[in-house]
Amino acid sequence: QVQLVESGGGFVQAGGSLRPSCTASGLTFNTYTVGWFRQAPGKEREFVAAYNWIGAPTYYADSVKGRFTISRDKAKNALYLQITNLTPEDTAVYYCAAGRVATTTPREYDYWGQGTQVTVSS
Repeated sequence: QVQLVESGGGFVQAGGSLRPSCTASGLTFNTYTVGWFRQAPGKEREFVAAYNWIGAPTYYADSVKGRFTISRDKAKNALYLQITNLTPEDTAVYYCAAGRVATTTPREYDYWGQGTQVTVSS
């Protein structure tokens, strides 16, 4: 059974940093497209960043370029999202996901974690 588990969210002040992480069981990250999405209250889930399954160049949403960095540890089968210079607009639940298609569309991903809350105060 596939399970993705996120952790590392939290409450920070604007300008701060966080590093959510995601670990997987039942699948190997380096054989899937793996990525991060976020969903703010009252908004649709949006793409943040992803690797495709062959580890080709990462993809980032325009709104996070230069502030967010996705990385992974193959030995730990873990995925990370380094977030810097946080703003209140980054407040959301952050989800990791895995799928077979290199896409920014949430519905194309097959497996999801439960999410980790990131809250940024002004």
